[in-house]
Amino acid sequence: MTTFDDRELAFEAKYAHDEEMQFKAEARCNKLLGLWAASQMGKVGSEAETYALTVVTSDLEEAGHEDVIRQVTADLEGKVTSDAIRAKRAELMPQAKEEVLSEAG
Repeated sequence: MTTFDDRELAFEAKYAHDEEMQFKAEARCNKLLGLWAASQMGKVGSEAETYALTVVTSDLEEAGHEDVIRQVTADLEGKVTSDAIRAKRAELMPQAKEEVLSEAG
């Protein structure tokens, strides 16, 4: 195998790893957002965890995270705006990435 082949394989492996880490961070962020939304609705404990998992699975409906924003907005029944939910999600993303990286390392 040539050096070029080795580099290509290394690049592909790094790309796959980076994509996996991004997917995990997105899922973690959605869970954190779900837990936050659950607290806004007065849910605690296992009820909050269950709700957070529904938020995570709602992200599988379409590409991007707008499906999550729509669900959380609807579930909060106008208590919080979509823009505020987007801002909260953006605020939670660094925490989610940090948690995923600490678990991987």
